[in-house]
Amino acid sequence: MMRQFLKPAAISASLLALAAALAACGPSKTRIDPAAIAMEERAIEARAFLKDAESQLAAKSHLAAQAYWEQATNITPETNAAAAQQGAEMTKLAVSLANASKRFDVKALPPEEARKIQILRSGITLPAPSRDGAAEELAGITTRLDATYSTGKFLFQGREIDLLEASRIIEKSRNPAELQAVWEGWHSIAAPMAPDYARMVTIANEGARELGYPSLDQMWLSNYDMKPAQMEAEVQRLWTQVEPLYKELHCYARGRLNTYYGDAVQPATGPIRADLLGNMWAQQWSGVYDILKTDTPSPAYDLTTRLNEQGYTPLKMVQTGEAFFTSLGLQSLPQTFWERSMITKPEGREVVCHASAWDLDDYEDVRIKMCTQVNAEDFQTVHHELGHNYYQLAYRNQDHLYKNGAHDGFHEAIGDFIALSITPEYLEQLGLISAAEKPGADADTALLLQTALDKIAFLPFALSVDSWRWGVLSGQTPPEQYNQSWTDIRLKNQGIIPPAPRPADAFDPGAKYHIPGNTPYLRYFLSFIMQFQFHKAACEQAGWEGPLHRCSIYGNKEVGRRFEEMMEAGMSQPWPDTLEKFTGTREMDGSAIIEYFDPLMVYLKEQNAGQSCGW
Repeated sequence: MMRQFLKPAAISASLLALAAALAACGPSKTRIDPAAIAMEERAIEARAFLKDAESQLAAKSHLAAQAYWEQATNITPETNAAAAQQGAEMTKLAVSLANASKRFDVKALPPEEARKIQILRSGITLPAPSRDGAAEELAGITTRLDATYSTGKFLFQGREIDLLEASRIIEKSRNPAELQAVWEGWHSIAAPMAPDYARMVTIANEGARELGYPSLDQMWLSNYDMKPAQMEAEVQRLWTQVEPLYKELHCYARGRLNTYYGDAVQPATGPIRADLLGNMWAQQWSGVYDILKTDTPSPAYDLTTRLNEQGYTPLKMVQTGEAFFTSLGLQSLPQTFWERSMITKPEGREVVCHASAWDLDDYEDVRIKMCTQVNAEDFQTVHHELGHNYYQLAYRNQDHLYKNGAHDGFHEAIGDFIALSITPEYLEQLGLISAAEKPGADADTALLLQTALDKIAFLPFALSVDSWRWGVLSGQTPPEQYNQSWTDIRLKNQGIIPPAPRPADAFDPGAKYHIPGNTPYLRYFLSFIMQFQFHKAACEQAGWEGPLHRCSIYGNKEVGRRFEEMMEAGMSQPWPDTLEKFTGTREMDGSAIIEYFDPLMVYLKEQNAGQSCGW
């Protein structure tokens, strides 16, 4: 039921009564400023509007979250329909409130009300226009896209396989023909999405224009407490800081792949074949560490092996992740987390296996959804996803519109910052390795390469996803150029190409979850910068004096106290204020990455000497 706003007449009457009372004190004591009264009148009206808006959004978001959870953990025609219905209703409400907010001039409001109005207007990922049927059509499209991706299968060697099995083959196989077949097979599941995706872009852009933005990309870029053009420039500045390290890593990896496969499969110059890097999207390369490993001493243990040898289960991995956060002094996860999370893939159900963290009631019903495997990668992923949950719990007492990260990069950085403390020291504390097995300084290069194959290789991929999407959403890239633009951008930023020419109807971006799932991807690029910035600040707070890559904050409650204080702010203030609270600086900065990987950079330059780097 819609609540009634406080009517302007009532507001005016209360303000006039106040003015009369002040006037009774005499002109020598108080001078009434009509402009100030008018400003306060607008502020009172805005506060009443926002209180009602937040109440409506909170109630509807709880219903929508439950429907989305049911659909993600049990994909059926019925759950798809329910999710689409709730999505349409949520979009309608958000767009309606955003449009209603246009009667307020944010420049004439106090800072808090102005901030909330701005969040209300720009915080809708896919806005539908208010015309009849638009929200329902948009919700139907997004539900179909999500379901098509999540249930995608293709024929391989005479049988149907899904993404989980395809990803294992991409990581484990060293047969170029097999790798190409699996890479092309998975990417083929995306081709049917292209018409729906193009239609979705048209509708969402119409919605963005109705809210006062020239296009949806500009609306997304308005969520960073600066103008969109400034944010784009900030992204390029950060990439410039770290690009030299990526180019050295690319040169090194290409050389090792050339040695392993030969010129016919991977030439010694130019770009790298996307299917040879151990990951379906070539976004992280640790899957082929056996090919790329250094000629320096390596750790005498394999974490995946140790986890399995010591009887770790998916549940125990999540419990271990929770124990890291509680070692910092943070609360234990609610009992409902353990009762309601999907930690492993249920038998006999189609689910969205892509790992994610959920907050279903904006207070304490936090959950994770994973098809967890007992391996080193998912051990890291567990820490990442729990970081989202601990952030959600930290800001749960904020107003509804502030229940989010300072910006979306913060939310992604939190868990990965914690995971940077999964060092040999930490593994020894867990009993996963013995003191005698803990690698010495001579193994640092190998350890850093393993980390760089995930962290540094990822940066230009993250940049590419939204670079492509900004072109699509702005209209600069029409549907007939979707796939070529994707290939061109990945070549430019990553030095990566498909294993063979692509079909005319290919829609390769749709083979990455965050495209059909409509998750803005800039957050991941920013998070991979900021997690190292957080790590350096935390290690300084802990009094660490050794190399940055060997620091672990496990068990440090003083760091945990400052960490929680940063998270508690949510989105209630501009992100530079929140960043400064923990790091002492108001600017995102890639210099901590350079410091962290400095020993590896020296090694890579030595290995690449005399090579023709670049592509």
